[in-house]
Amino acid sequence: SQNLSKEFTEAARQLRKEAPRIQFGKIDVTDQHDLRKEFNIQHFPAVKLFVDGSRKDPIDCKGVREASTFITWVKRRTGPSTVLINSTAQAEAMINTEDLAVIGFFKELHGDSVDVLCETAKEVPEMPFGMTTSEEVSASYAIQKSTLVVFKKGKPVHNEVLEDGSQNKLDLTRLIKTFTLDLVTEYNLETSMKIFDVPVESHILLFAPKSSQSFNTTYEDYKSAAAEFRGKIMFVFLDTNEPRNGRVFEYFRITQADVPAVRILNLTSDAKYKMPADEVTVENLSHFCQNYLDGKAKLHLSSEEIPEDWDKLPVKILVGKNFNRIVF
Repeated sequence: SQNLSKEFTEAARQLRKEAPRIQFGKIDVTDQHDLRKEFNIQHFPAVKLFVDGSRKDPIDCKGVREASTFITWVKRRTGPSTVLINSTAQAEAMINTEDLAVIGFFKELHGDSVDVLCETAKEVPEMPFGMTTSEEVSASYAIQKSTLVVFKKGKPVHNEVLEDGSQNKLDLTRLIKTFTLDLVTEYNLETSMKIFDVPVESHILLFAPKSSQSFNTTYEDYKSAAAEFRGKIMFVFLDTNEPRNGRVFEYFRITQADVPAVRILNLTSDAKYKMPADEVTVENLSHFCQNYLDGKAKLHLSSEEIPEDWDKLPVKILVGKNFNRIVF
């Protein structure tokens, strides 16, 4: 919280020179109960942008943690969110200057898919966005249809054909934000915040010991499945040899006897799903993920083992495994 406040202050200092009409302010809502209620502040710190002097429907700024990203986020909401690219040299300059860059190749600069890309650019201030209608630029990258291309370290890593009416801002935001992480992200204190900054509500988790002989094969299969479901399910790995991951194992009720284990967690509903197959293969992972996305996966209600003396006393001991049988 203190670090975010510092970055926010730095963004205000820089923008005072570049864009003096954009005002920055801080409110301590522990004193201002009416404002906290009016703007529905539930998490701290919260950053909201008010446009054209209106108190209604301020824009939430989520997942932004650095001054430079704050500045980009504000600029894209008060001016153009993408750069118009007219030449291959201009495209190359953007692609090669940044770790990640996104370019939309279009026939003309109007239509649903152009609007969706511009709206998506507002949601992903971590990387530059460009748009072009230049035939020369499209030909340089062998693009024939309206296409969004994600470039990583100067090379195209994803092509997404854009058709009017078929895309929405949230889907594109999810997809593009996943490129700020690797295909599979190993969970630790450093990466946990980044994982939750990506707006993908479905997370699949592989619990396995890095030291096991079969680990490399398992991990490669897991990465292959991750490529198939990029933008739809976030693929996370937890090393079961790492003591600091103990709380996560407890939450999923995973023991050393269970590993390697695979679970899906829906962050919105907190529902958990267990992969029915024991072997972690591309085929089993793909089947599990697709069933989950199709709403066919069975909820996993983890339970303690039934105690031996559950039936000895007048008040019976119930756990998940005997609840249905005894109660219903």
